[in-house]
Amino acid sequence: MTQAFNMADLSTALPEVVLSLVAMVILMLDFIVPKGRRDWLGYLSVLGVLLTLMVLFPQWGATQSAFSGQYLIDPFALFFKIVFLASAGLIILMSIGYLRGEGADKGEFYALILFATLGMMLMASAVDLLILYIGLETMSICIYTLAGFLKRERRSNEAALKFLLMGGFSSAIILYGMVMLYGLTGATGLKEIASALTADTLSNPALILAMVMLAAGFGFKIAAVPFHMYIPDVYEGAPTPITALLSAASEIAGLVILLRVFLVAIPGLQDRWALLFYVLSLLTMTVGNVVAIAQSNIKRMLAYSSIAHIGYLLIGVVAGRELGISAVLLYTVVYALMTLGAFAMVILLCVGGVKGERIDDFTGLAQRSPMAAAAMLILLLSLAGVPPTAGFVGKLYLFGAAIERGYVLLALIAVVNSAISLFYYMKVAVAMYMRDLPPAGLALSPSRPLRVVLFVTVVGTLAIGIYPGPFLDLAKFSIAGLW
Repeated sequence: MTQAFNMADLSTALPEVVLSLVAMVILMLDFIVPKGRRDWLGYLSVLGVLLTLMVLFPQWGATQSAFSGQYLIDPFALFFKIVFLASAGLIILMSIGYLRGEGADKGEFYALILFATLGMMLMASAVDLLILYIGLETMSICIYTLAGFLKRERRSNEAALKFLLMGGFSSAIILYGMVMLYGLTGATGLKEIASALTADTLSNPALILAMVMLAAGFGFKIAAVPFHMYIPDVYEGAPTPITALLSAASEIAGLVILLRVFLVAIPGLQDRWALLFYVLSLLTMTVGNVVAIAQSNIKRMLAYSSIAHIGYLLIGVVAGRELGISAVLLYTVVYALMTLGAFAMVILLCVGGVKGERIDDFTGLAQRSPMAAAAMLILLLSLAGVPPTAGFVGKLYLFGAAIERGYVLLALIAVVNSAISLFYYMKVAVAMYMRDLPPAGLALSPSRPLRVVLFVTVVGTLAIGIYPGPFLDLAKFSIAGLW
């Protein structure tokens, strides 16, 4: 009976098992493959991601628990696992040429990305505080290492150290909040916690403190204001593919566990935590957009842009209910696509002595490569929320959910912030289209995998913007049974 039980658990967690095995194979092969010929380890990693997706898809539509109810397969978890795996595959593709150019073609880079993705997948399926924390630390430790992967660059070392210190600090805050929840309820399962919270417990100051500590800890993980101060330096110093991983996957993973914990474990405090996230949303979108205006480094600009987009996503958390949470799921897909595309464009210019990290480095790109400039323009318009791009559709549903719940002022401030963001996004467009190509010209990366990433992200951004219906239906289906 015990053996059958264990086999059933492993069958439920088969995608995670497959991804772990692929990552370990990559690590072993790294000792065998000679330096300079490790590009194919990247392609093998992408094949591993595709294999994991193939194992994952048969689970779609099912709801099944494992490991004594601590691990759950449901549409919500599967939705985000697909987002994480797709993001990891695209990030690995954009890393192949980048690592070769930096002289850092090491197989452990791809293995660490796969292990970080494994942590995100565990977080998506976690319905117990212990599994949630294990997944969070698995992801975090891998990303700390990846942020400092370019050991000879001082900025990369600085980014890793800052990220490690702030990440460890935020993890401790989350752990304290979890301990307080356990002390009040005697349970670590999210639904068990909700069942144990009585009317007397809901008014307990210790529960309010636990809620605030969890919100603060998760606020660090998703880079919400005022917990965002380390993010611009980490974005600027980390290798650009890892910056994309932080923006398009790690922050989304933090949002996933935030939704799980607050919607499932402490729904009785929704009036209070909704007010808390209302304030965080206002601060995050406003500070992110206003400070982004002053940036000349495009990675720092995109860092503040990411902070602003987290503010938009928190609108859906505040709105709650089916429309608000489904809008959050839709916008995570949109956000991942357009952010990955934007960082792929930065990598496209990271050759020939031009790092592509300053807005001025994009000067004359339309003359050098009209297709690349058009791709960047589409991604920028989507980030700003201009129709007919996916960014417009995502914001439309988020703002609509806020208005439906009566948060009209929040929606109006979000619209004003979107208008502000158009200013700094168009600074890049002006550099590409309205300035002459410098005499030295622009050198673009010849990496074909990188161009595949750009094609996928731009086409995906336009497809969702033009025909969003199926994607919204998918998001609505994925939140069924979440509460």
